[in-house]
Amino acid sequence: MRSRPAAISVLLFTLVIASCLLDLEVEAKPQTCLPSGKLRGRKPPPKKCNQIHNSDCCVEGKMYTTYECSPPITGQTKAVLTLNSFEKGQDGGGASECDNKFHGDGERVVALSSGWFDNRRSCLQRIKITAGNGRSVVAKVVDECDSTEGCDEEHDYQPPCPNNVVDASPAVWDALGVPSGEQGDLKVTWSFL
Repeated sequence: MRSRPAAISVLLFTLVIASCLLDLEVEAKPQTCLPSGKLRGRKPPPKKCNQIHNSDCCVEGKMYTTYECSPPITGQTKAVLTLNSFEKGQDGGGASECDNKFHGDGERVVALSSGWFDNRRSCLQRIKITAGNGRSVVAKVVDECDSTEGCDEEHDYQPPCPNNVVDASPAVWDALGVPSGEQGDLKVTWSFL
């Protein structure tokens, strides 16, 4: 027959092991980012949607999916790299949200989808972006690629961004060794430094 302290120790040990197994099971479940809604496209007024770098313009009546979240950030977060100019009068629209400045095409700067931008918590942080060709570049987060709103003047009459975008300046693309004629959408991984 076991003594009471030994029985309690076995019970506590069993509870600790069970708790750890439950924690592992919860962590093993994939985290999801579900759409938060839909947005109806509006036709841009003449000459109001800047299509530099092949940016899309909203289509009247088309429904666009919106997201308040992005996929979980890991050591190698998968994303789609898109091309954007952060210069005044270009396809980036207004000044960057993080510093209220415009940035030249020669600067290595990016905008992150809303979930990753995390209500400005990612502002001015540096990220490492790695392309499939094995080349990497470090860039600074200066703006949000809005996944929650779009099709209005503030968003240059462009649709909401997908929830997995790193919107990068031409300098980022150049550093990754992607020829200018092939710049647009590219599968990459990224992480905070």
